[in-house]
Amino acid sequence: MAEAAVTFLLENVQKLLVDHINLISGAEAELRQLQNELELMKAFLMESANKREKGEVFRQHERQIREVVYKAEDTLDACLTQAAADKSKPFTFKRYDLAKKVKALREQEVQPIFDRARIGFSTLPIADPSTAGPDQKPRTEDKKVPLLREDNVVGFDGEAETVINKLTEESEELEVISIVGMPGLGKTTLAWKIYRDPKIQYEFPTLIWVYVSQDYNVKEVFLNILKKFTQQDMSRCDENELARKVRSYLERPKFLLFMDDVWTGEAWNHIQPALPKSNKFGRVLITSRDEKVAWQASKREPHRLRFLEPPESWELLQLEVFSRVDMCPKNVEVFGKDIAKQCGGVPLAIVVIGGILVEKFSSSDMKMEWEKVSASVSSHFNYDKQKRTENIILLSYNKLSYNLRDCFLYLGMFPEDSEISAWKLIRLWIAEGFIQQEFNKGLEEVAEEYLKELIARNLVMVDKTKAKGDVKTCRVHDMIREFCKGQAAFAKQNLFQEVKKTTEGTFFPSIADVPNHRRLCIHSYVVDFLRKKPKGPIVRSFVCFSKEPIIFQPDCTPLIPDAFSLLRVLDANPIKFAKFPSKITQLIHLRYIALSGDQFNSLPDAILKLWNLQTIRIDTLSRTFEIRADIWKMLQLRHLKTKAAIIISKEAKGKAGENLQTLSRLSADCCWEEVFNKASNIKNLGIRGKLSTLADTRCLAGLDRLQKLKLVYDVFPDVISHTPLRELPSPDRFPPNLRILKLSCTYLEWKHMATLGSLPSLEVLKLKENAFMGKFWDTYGNGFPSLEVLHIARTDLEFWTASEDPSPLFPKLQCLVLKNCEKLEEIPLLLEKNLQILDIERVPKSFVQFARKMEERSQQIPGKQRGKSSALKLIIAPGDGR
Repeated sequence: MAEAAVTFLLENVQKLLVDHINLISGAEAELRQLQNELELMKAFLMESANKREKGEVFRQHERQIREVVYKAEDTLDACLTQAAADKSKPFTFKRYDLAKKVKALREQEVQPIFDRARIGFSTLPIADPSTAGPDQKPRTEDKKVPLLREDNVVGFDGEAETVINKLTEESEELEVISIVGMPGLGKTTLAWKIYRDPKIQYEFPTLIWVYVSQDYNVKEVFLNILKKFTQQDMSRCDENELARKVRSYLERPKFLLFMDDVWTGEAWNHIQPALPKSNKFGRVLITSRDEKVAWQASKREPHRLRFLEPPESWELLQLEVFSRVDMCPKNVEVFGKDIAKQCGGVPLAIVVIGGILVEKFSSSDMKMEWEKVSASVSSHFNYDKQKRTENIILLSYNKLSYNLRDCFLYLGMFPEDSEISAWKLIRLWIAEGFIQQEFNKGLEEVAEEYLKELIARNLVMVDKTKAKGDVKTCRVHDMIREFCKGQAAFAKQNLFQEVKKTTEGTFFPSIADVPNHRRLCIHSYVVDFLRKKPKGPIVRSFVCFSKEPIIFQPDCTPLIPDAFSLLRVLDANPIKFAKFPSKITQLIHLRYIALSGDQFNSLPDAILKLWNLQTIRIDTLSRTFEIRADIWKMLQLRHLKTKAAIIISKEAKGKAGENLQTLSRLSADCCWEEVFNKASNIKNLGIRGKLSTLADTRCLAGLDRLQKLKLVYDVFPDVISHTPLRELPSPDRFPPNLRILKLSCTYLEWKHMATLGSLPSLEVLKLKENAFMGKFWDTYGNGFPSLEVLHIARTDLEFWTASEDPSPLFPKLQCLVLKNCEKLEEIPLLLEKNLQILDIERVPKSFVQFARKMEERSQQIPGKQRGKSSALKLIIAPGDGR
């Protein structure tokens, strides 16, 4: 972890010496000397980490080095902030002041701590090179991201059957069923198993899942329920109005509402009035760790979740480590059974310990490694089961590589039970300096491997996956989140602090204590906190995850930059600014910025002051978004993302752009060769507007690194259905290595699918919001040689026919998703050969029957004949299977 801090500061110093010499005039010599000393320190730390044992003395030296590096970083950045602010004035004295401060840092802080570390490390024992230490970098080459926890569920079949029987009993009024148990026992896992049960999906046409959590937000709960019935934006309605709307939607249908993680009776009392007691066909299933909540919600006996029996614990552990129950080597079986038993029948503890043991599966001395883990777990045997689980999480944390630890603890920044975007998480890690460049790998690629490593260790749960199986969103268990928060706020760590308002109306941490923290996250009472005018001279991150929009009045706009002048990360997406907050351009150290405003329509020229910016995310309702700055002068910019059509000036003179990887969504009117010549390394491109212009240009053909392309047809103020897109660019005008293509609102005729069928590298094709229209689609002669995933959502297609003559059709298609295809009768039978997943929602009943027959046929055909090892997996949305 000290090595990462040293590397981060070293890179900043190097950039200053190359790109911003105007701000450091007079201090170059001292900065170059600091650069040399940091390079020596980094090399020393790398060598020591590989050779020395990592006991408490090693960690103590690391913490001291990191604190000194942080102090140097803060001092240097504070001087630069002042220099940038005074740029128009003579500030020779301030430059001299910078040189003096850098010299003082070197002589009084950096050199002494380096000397002490060299002496201290030299006395440490030499580590056994055959032992895999926690300093090793994550190894994920052979790991696969596990699917959502629907498999490896042990001991819940009888439990699920009992609860399902209760849910399907006849009743004279709305029934509430509760599942109760201690944290980590599997309440959510059992509830999800019930949610996915075919009997439940048949009995209840309307299934709704909401997370409540400890810091519940009643308005957010109601809005999540309403999403099941309407796409209308109701975020500006108050709680009482939302409760009435929820009640009206739930009065008649046969529904099952899952309310996961209800902590208090108060939470239930706030939600209960929206539930129509008179609807005898309605059911509510709640999970809670407090039995009092269950009795308050219903007079029915709650279902108390039991602990796993030792044989069940051993079965679950084997599934986690070996994926099967018959692969454990005999020489470690006795230790494995002992480890399983010591977990006390708590599934979370077993799953986490499995994440440790899976690393030892290929160890040269597996028996010795498992024996060590067994001894470590046994040392916690005398604790109660909840404390024992917490200690097992600590054991797993201590086994993490040092590079991974900050990444893992950072997950505690996110609200309880929140769905975490993997894209966002990875960019935040990079902006925070947690990710170090590795040979022949980009920062994003390294960060993705880190996330996969945490998932493989069962410390992070996959929530949603992308079409190709990559992680889209993830979650952390409540107990693991609490562990992360506790470790991060620990005095020796000081990674981040959550800001909360107490029942007495004060804030924790106190306003006076804010200057002691490096990162702050806040989920509620944001305006109240900022109006206290906190000052955080070393606060590097301010992250807001409020569950409802926050309207900022004009006088609030300067509060954030005034409070935290050295910010690197500002995620203020829930805050609705009336216009772009110009004072934010004073935060010259920003690397990640996420802002929101319904009427945001431009990025000012002053954004160029933020020379460190890597990621810009803008959430706006505006159809267009003008970049008034010359973004090609932003040397570090990697990702620019908004749903509006981005307008870039053709007169922009900057020549940079080699770091830009994401540009979404660019206005179709700005798809010039000059733009793409500068953004030649772009990997993810979105285009919105009048797409017909793309047919007349070859500007996309030169983007040989582009892997993902999204095209959104927008001809406002004209009506799209009246002016559909006439054609697509010819195949030779598409990027040559394009893997993922998404089309939306294009209203193309199906005959144009022949163009897409000719793209040689296309693996994922998503057709959404009437991308193609027409009753007939004949795929004769359309190859799609590499296509693995086809997603069609919302179309009037009725008849889809196909022939493999003269060439194979869809030879690699494995997943077909059909949603809102409300007239479709059947699909070509030739797709059965390789198809592994058929996911359907809002299709005719006749198509559901057709799909079930496909599934039955696949179960009767041997795997070798079908070209794969398993039968077709049919996924039918709740309510469609009736």
